[in-house]
Amino acid sequence: MSSDDEQVPQNIPILLSEHFQNLISDDVEEITTQLFALDVEDDVDSQEGSSSRQKEHEPEPLSYNEGAPAEFANYLQSQSDQNPDQRSLSSCVRVRVRVLSEEMKLAWLRSLETAHQDCVWACTWVPATDKSPGLLLTGSLDETVKLWNPEDLSLVRTNTGHCLGVVSVAAHPSGKIAASASMDSFIRVFDVESNNTIATLEAPPSEVWQMQFNPRGTMLAVAGGSSASIKLWDTAEWKLISTLSIPRPEGSKPSDKGSNKKFVLSVAWSPSGGQLACGSMDGSISVFDVQRAKFLHHLEGHTMPVRSLAYSPLDPRVLVSGSDDECIHMYDAEGKTLFSSMSGHSSWVLSVDVSPDGAAIASGSSDRTVKLWDPKMRAAVQTMTNHTDQVWGVKFEAVGGGVRGSLLASVSDDKSISLYHYS
Repeated sequence: MSSDDEQVPQNIPILLSEHFQNLISDDVEEITTQLFALDVEDDVDSQEGSSSRQKEHEPEPLSYNEGAPAEFANYLQSQSDQNPDQRSLSSCVRVRVRVLSEEMKLAWLRSLETAHQDCVWACTWVPATDKSPGLLLTGSLDETVKLWNPEDLSLVRTNTGHCLGVVSVAAHPSGKIAASASMDSFIRVFDVESNNTIATLEAPPSEVWQMQFNPRGTMLAVAGGSSASIKLWDTAEWKLISTLSIPRPEGSKPSDKGSNKKFVLSVAWSPSGGQLACGSMDGSISVFDVQRAKFLHHLEGHTMPVRSLAYSPLDPRVLVSGSDDECIHMYDAEGKTLFSSMSGHSSWVLSVDVSPDGAAIASGSSDRTVKLWDPKMRAAVQTMTNHTDQVWGVKFEAVGGGVRGSLLASVSDDKSISLYHYS
């Protein structure tokens, strides 16, 4: 090997566009150095042995179907074709693409067909207690709520009481209480262990959609549908304590037809519980300061209904959204900035969730797939196709300390539940 071969190329930043510099980040230099260090080690042996081992070290060509953007692959290939001397650079970056896609993955564990008698529209995880392990909670169009043991997806108990389909389920952070919301306009709060009803909360028609307990468990937030608001219920006495209303557009009047299309579909608490976000039918997202009961600002970018929201568990500024426009957005919820938009689903994005380590996003879609996304790559790194109908819910099991290695559940119109291991 010549001395030139032993040097790390100094023109990497020039060869890569700004977009892909950000994509690859600072790891390029480190990985390139490692690759060339391997070449240097080979050089101490015979030319024949060196060539053989160099071939072993050279990454095999990729088909770029592991989540790398097509334009990225084309760029690297063109550089390699135009200048063979840059082939080592291409190989280096290809290694980085592979590393990124292999840093996270889903492994299918098991599925339960006909978990409910009708479409399954909602799921969440009930935290473990000193008396019970963590359980999976699902709600269905068959009007029932069920608790499952994730070890084998065996049924623990069935909760009845609604007279129409269940659209949302929520678990209290203590793991002792859960709630289910139905199209019958009632929210049923029940004891997880005994199945006994604790409270029944009533709302006007079309005003009970997604709901979520705050991190401290002192309030239950309910997306208010046609009321263009979020309702906050106190969990000590189960009384309505606040209504956070979305402001009307400037210049509109209460009597204007179509002036307010803020039908609220989704809701999410920030990790600290200080802020609430809600997604609306018109594609906008509204952010509120809960303590002051004050509207802060809108987050724009989607062009169709926002059906799902999730904050990063590690960064209270990062808010992820899924929309009927087939896109997943990442916002700085405090700075009012859309900093990433990802596409890959071929139909509506019905559900999104952020992994406990904050490194990945899972999504469920009406295209019948579950996807795992790497925000750094701004692309899907894996697609699961075990469902046969639209996927209404995806939810990571919360694990402490922001570590990787949790379960992901998905539920679908095909009446089934699927479990995956995220690592």
